[in-house]
Amino acid sequence: MFKEKKLYKSSDKKISGVCAGVAEFFGIDPTIVRVAYALIALFTAAVPCIAVYAILAFVIPQSPFPEYEYNEFEQNRMDGNNK
Repeated sequence: MFKEKKLYKSSDKKISGVCAGVAEFFGIDPTIVRVAYALIALFTAAVPCIAVYAILAFVIPQSPFPEYEYNEFEQNRMDGNNK
């Protein structure tokens, strides 16, 4: 059976945890998502990107198990096991 994945804000937050939550959802490094989002905002329109981020920060729920998701991702990355 398929394991149902849900999008949550991460406890590994720089602002509100949205980018880190998206990174955990897709199983990638949070820094990549943060840099990509910053570049998109810089080279397109910053105001709509900031508005979208604020909406996502309000709409996406906080993770009910904050220490589990990020630590599992970091452990897999350090072990060389990419999901």
